[in-house]
Amino acid sequence: MADLKAAFEAAVAGSKNLSERPDNATLLKLYALYKQATAGDNAEKKPGFSDMVGRAKWDAWNGLKGSSSEAAMQQYIDLVESLS
Repeated sequence: MADLKAAFEAAVAGSKNLSERPDNATLLKLYALYKQATAGDNAEKKPGFSDMVGRAKWDAWNGLKGSSSEAAMQQYIDLVESLS
C-alpha cells in the first residue's frame, strides 16, 4: 500500500508536467480517479443545471462509486503513464 501511495503521489506530480494538455474527457477521468482515490465515494450534492462544469465533474466522479481507493490510484497511475 505504501508503494502504491508513493507511486500515486508521483503520478499526481507528473500529471502537472505533461508535455501537452489532455482532452477534456481525459481531464474528467483524471479528476474522477483522483477524487475517488483521495476522498472515496461521492457524497456531495449534485450541482445545479446551470453549473455544467461542476455537473460533469460530479457525474464523472459519481460514475466510480463503489471502486476502492487502491483501484482508483492504480488506474490514475496507469492513465498518467499512458499520457507521458
